[in-house]
Formats: sequence, structure tokens, C-alpha cells
Amino acid sequence: MNLDKKSLNEFARNERERYEATLQQFVEIPSVSAEPERLPDIRRMAETAAQLVRDLGGQADILETDGNPLVHGRFDVDPNAPTVTVYNHLDVQPASRETEPWNSEPFSFTRQGDRYFGRGTTDDKGPALSALWGIRAAREAGVRANLNVLWELEEEIGSPSFEEGVKKYADRLKTDHVIVSDTIWVSRQRPACPAGLRGLQGFELVLETGKTDQHSGTTGGAARNPLGELMKLVTEMHDATTGKVKIKGFYDDVVPPTKKELQEFRDSGFSVKAFKKDHLYKSIRTEDPLEVMKRIWAMPTFEIHGVTGGYTGPGIKTVIPPRASVKISCRLVANQDPKKILRLVKQFVKERNPDVKIEAEAAMYPYKAPTEGPLPDAVRAAMKFAFGREPVFVREGGSIGAVISIEKVLRCPVLFLGLSLPEHGYHAPNENYDWQQASGGMVAFAKYFEIVTT
Repeated sequence: MNLDKKSLNEFARNERERYEATLQQFVEIPSVSAEPERLPDIRRMAETAAQLVRDLGGQADILETDGNPLVHGRFDVDPNAPTVTVYNHLDVQPASRETEPWNSEPFSFTRQGDRYFGRGTTDDKGPALSALWGIRAAREAGVRANLNVLWELEEEIGSPSFEEGVKKYADRLKTDHVIVSDTIWVSRQRPACPAGLRGLQGFELVLETGKTDQHSGTTGGAARNPLGELMKLVTEMHDATTGKVKIKGFYDDVVPPTKKELQEFRDSGFSVKAFKKDHLYKSIRTEDPLEVMKRIWAMPTFEIHGVTGGYTGPGIKTVIPPRASVKISCRLVANQDPKKILRLVKQFVKERNPDVKIEAEAAMYPYKAPTEGPLPDAVRAAMKFAFGREPVFVREGGSIGAVISIEKVLRCPVLFLGLSLPEHGYHAPNENYDWQQASGGMVAFAKYFEIVTT
């Protein structure tokens, strides 16, 4: 057996209409895990996904957890054959045309030529279906492997129930390895695979100094202003101009990228101009390409996501608010422990302003992926086969909590074969995916399954 590119491309062309119809069906289910009122849509998404697997000749179970369910699809051929599982998530970020500049309704599938618009097209429903169609192609070609899918429905809220769910169903989820398709290339011209994922520690700083708004003309100068105090505290923690974190010990466990990794970064095709265009930035902290790549992939961060408190309507309402908060997260790199980072933050805050309370939010450990050996070599070969160029192994700036849980509970290697591009707009308005990546993904996955099972 030797899958050739011509026959796989023909398979993709023949399946295009069905693939697009299925992607439309998936996108038009608003499976927003962050919004409790969407729980019926989460359930509908799980049921629709499971039924799709059954319609394509597989077996599917909806696995209940303490949170949102998992969908486990199986295409078995032989208990003695190797088993490969593809992980994706089917929940999505919130989206609204009323508050974001969408050109079309976010939960209405819109096709423009070879491009598909809608929330979830690239993160992560489009790649999930590309992988599923790759399974179909491999099965039709006679690849002797048990090919499974594991689809999550709470990745966008930090996978709070995923690990316990995997533990509960570990026996039936047993697999030889897992491959994840939820990552982004550096550019369309050069495939890229993560050599690691950053971890995460989120927290909120809260300061309450009174009970109600008070007139600044009556109490100003004597009253404590929680907004001002939190702004001062944050600037003591972090230099907003350079991005440097000023908390003692924050960088102690950071391992800088190796010479080989830095060369992979240089070979990745990254462009500052394209980065700014893709993410709609007018300016960034540095124009040096290598420095940008180090900052987005290989170094920890400290980002402020929101400030609440006081009056935010038109004009000025001259009151002193009684309460304020700041929402912050730190992306963490290999060897950094989110528990340690939270402990350092708490100690820093206690010393500077002991009245400030810290409410811990989502936490994930960083992950370092294998880049040498038969499985990474299979990823390289499959992507070169499908897209014409061997991928570079870079680090991924984001976090996927499920990856750590899979490695920990199922005790198997976790690899990456992502398909999304920077211009696809992860988490952004006008999120999109395209046929070139969708069809290429079908070819790449089918070839990957062949390589790792022969």
C-alpha cells in the first residue's frame, strides 16, 4: 500500500461538497462554552458530531463528565492493529456582530470563493473535519489502523472537566498516540508544527475601599481610589512598554531557546510585516523578527485583559468608585509552574498592597513536544507530501490544557498537525478557513496514518 497524492487529491475534490455542507452544519451550531445559556447548543453539537461519525461508518459515544461532554468516535479494523487518536475541540469563542466588526453573521456559514467565514471555521471545527475526512481517505485506501477522534466541548474555557473525564473513560480511550490539530502555521508558504505549548496562569486583582460611589468634590483627596491603586500596583508588577515582568523570581525557571530552535525560528518564514497585517496592529514593541518570535513563542508574558470599576459612560461622572478589579494572565514556558507563579504574584501583592485580593483563574502547565523520532518524522513527511514543504518545528504561543491531561492520563506521546493560518483570525471577528488548507489537511492526515502504521 502506498497512498499517492493524485488519488488523495481526487478524493478531496469528490468530497468537497459534503465537507462544506458538514462544516456549515457545525458552524451554525453556536457551541459557545463560555456562555451558560448555550448549554443546549453544546449538547446539540455533541449529538450532531456523534451522529456524523456513525453516518460515516464509525462508532460514537457521548462521554458524560462533570462539565461538558466528550465525543469519542472510533473506526476500528483490528484489536491488534495500532490505534491513533486525533484530538480537536468543537466549542468556540463568543461572537457578536453587535459588538465586533463581523462582515457577516458569526454563526451563519458564509462562503466566499474558496474561503469559509464563521465562528469555529478555523478554531477548531474546520481542522477537525479535515482530520475526519483524512480518516475516511485512509480507510478507503485500506490503511490497517484503528483511527479514533476525541472531540472536546470546553477547551475555550480551559478544559476544567477534561482531565477527570479522560480518567473516568481511560480504558476505552486507550491509544498508542494522539495527534492534535488545533495550531497555527507561521505563514501559508511554510508549514509549522509546535515543539511546545505555553502554559497559563490567570488571576484577577480586586480592591474594595468603600460601599458606594462618592462625590469627588466631597471626598476626593481623602478617599482611597481603588482604580488608581490598582493601576499603580500593575505598573509595579509589569513594564507595559517593554513587556518585562518585575516580580522577583518570575523568570527563574525559564529555559531560553537553543541555537537549533532559534534557527528553526529563522527558517519559519515569519515576517513582522505579515504579523502586523494578520493581527491588524499599527505598531508593536519591536520590529526585530527574531525578537518577536522569541516573545510570542519562547518567553513568558504578562497581559492585562480588562479593568473594571467606576463610570465608563459618555463624558465624566465625578465619583470615586468603591471597588475596582484588573484581569490578568501570564503565558508560561517550559519548566515554569503556574502554582509557583501564582505564589510569587501573591507575595508581591501582599508586600505592596495587602488590601488587594487575588482571585485565581484558569491554570495550565506548559508542554514540550517531541521533535525527534519516528512520530515527528511522520509529521514532517506527511506535511511535505501534502503541502510541498517540510514543516519547521517552532513553539506555539497559546495553550491547550487537554494536551497535558492526555499525556498525563493516557501516558502516550502527543504530536501536532495543525492546519490554521494567521490570516484565519483565531478568536477574532471574520474568522475563516479555506479549501486549500482543508483539502491539504485531508491529504496530510491520510498520509500520516499510512506512515505510522506501516
